[in-house]
Amino acid sequence: MHAKSQADTDEELAGQAQAGSLSSFEELVYRYEARIYRFVANSCRNDSDAQDVTQQTFVSAHLNIRQFDVARSFATWLFTIARRKCIDRHRVNRPAAEERTVELMEADDPSTLLARREAGEDLWKLARGRLPGLQFQALWLRYAEDMGIEEIARVLRKTQTHVKVLLFRARTLLGRELEKRRAGEDAITRATFASAKPPLNIAPPCLPRLCQLPMHR
Repeated sequence: MHAKSQADTDEELAGQAQAGSLSSFEELVYRYEARIYRFVANSCRNDSDAQDVTQQTFVSAHLNIRQFDVARSFATWLFTIARRKCIDRHRVNRPAAEERTVELMEADDPSTLLARREAGEDLWKLARGRLPGLQFQALWLRYAEDMGIEEIARVLRKTQTHVKVLLFRARTLLGRELEKRRAGEDAITRATFASAKPPLNIAPPCLPRLCQLPMHR
């Protein structure tokens, strides 16, 4: 079914689902399940909550599929539902006694894993731990989901200007945190090799690509 449906766009599949095609909706679930899970996992206390919110997202999407405008982006519509479900779950669970961080799911491309896994995961962990929720969601949608400013604004229900400000602040804060880490690493290096002769010429690490990307396309 998946190979046959690859020629159909998400919006075409949604239109078929509106007409009663369960297989078309199942194809949409197949395409988006991992992506929605990765998005909601960052707002949930544990894997069980993340799976539950993911399931609720698709149940809600299926029940309300006729409300989707096929002239617009299905991804934007689906991520908007997912964010609402995250907010609902957060309200139910508040206050949380102790939150356990959910590890981000890894990309499937082996070459990407080999080349960027360590730096990328460290950066996202830092972002998740330091950024306010809205800034993190804007950053995730922009760089993990490759959404444009207009799409992010629809998902977050903010103006495009607000989204740009969120991204700017997120990138600025991350840059500062990375500089602090680098300063700490440099101090350790100096203490360790203070007596080394001749002095070691160690080049400073480069900023991860995420913090060098422009705020919008």
